[in-house]
Amino acid sequence: MKNKNLVSITDFTKEEYLRIMELAAEFELNPRQDILHGYVISTLFFEPSTRTRLSFETAINGLGGRVVGFSDSGATSASKGETLHDTIKMVSNYADLIVMRHPLEGSARLASEVSSVPIVNAGDGANQHPTQTLLDMYSILKTQGTLEKQKIFMVGDLKYGRTVHSLLQAMSEFEPTFYFISPDELKMPPAYKLYLDKLGISYFEGKDLTEHLSEADIIYMTRVQQERFTDPIEYERVKNAYILRREMLEGCKEKMKVLHPLPRVNEIHTDVDASPHAYYFEQARNGVYARMAILTSILGIK
Repeated sequence: MKNKNLVSITDFTKEEYLRIMELAAEFELNPRQDILHGYVISTLFFEPSTRTRLSFETAINGLGGRVVGFSDSGATSASKGETLHDTIKMVSNYADLIVMRHPLEGSARLASEVSSVPIVNAGDGANQHPTQTLLDMYSILKTQGTLEKQKIFMVGDLKYGRTVHSLLQAMSEFEPTFYFISPDELKMPPAYKLYLDKLGISYFEGKDLTEHLSEADIIYMTRVQQERFTDPIEYERVKNAYILRREMLEGCKEKMKVLHPLPRVNEIHTDVDASPHAYYFEQARNGVYARMAILTSILGIK
């Protein structure tokens, strides 16, 4: 994995997914090390972020590295008209690795083509979010004991939700069954269903969240993303399409866990927080360990 870009989750192999899981577990046991001493990581966030940016920076600081970058592109030369091409060419002179979030699909791939150092995609529009996927997989492995043959319910914004797109592709290596629950306006894009068809992976589509919920190993809730809608009326029509409540989890498998990439708005009621099925805050903590594993693998330290 040394010097490898992580733009799409498919840039890594099944064996590399499993290696990241092993390393994340090691870092969870020992998260304070000095193995990034002397390394500079640049975090370029052209789009707002809380968990992804802070967990990357926590991972870097915990391993003794240094962080440079920005969380507001309005305070950079991008506001003066500098192109992404030139920004990446410039920043790659200063850092050993670049972590980038950008609102435009394909921006991370462009960055990887012009950068002299590895690029890690922290989200490019509605396209991909591979590091979120790796922490999601680590969360599934920790709670279910395996990644194999999981029944995964993906709920809400499946059209613009980059986290479900990446997770679908990665988990397809482990013989899953998917249940896609969404309003018609936010259905899983045909390209991803074709991807599953080619692999012979089972999936079901529906609008009723409660139907078959007792079969779930993982319920993956998503936020309806207002920032992805050009039509505010369409957003208002679907924003509260699904609200998961604790009473709906009665009869679910004992080990079933509710995941969410966060932030949540209304899609998980706060009464779920006290349920033994709730795992989204622990999932966010797992992001530190998974991102430690990703950074050290790409830098060739682990």
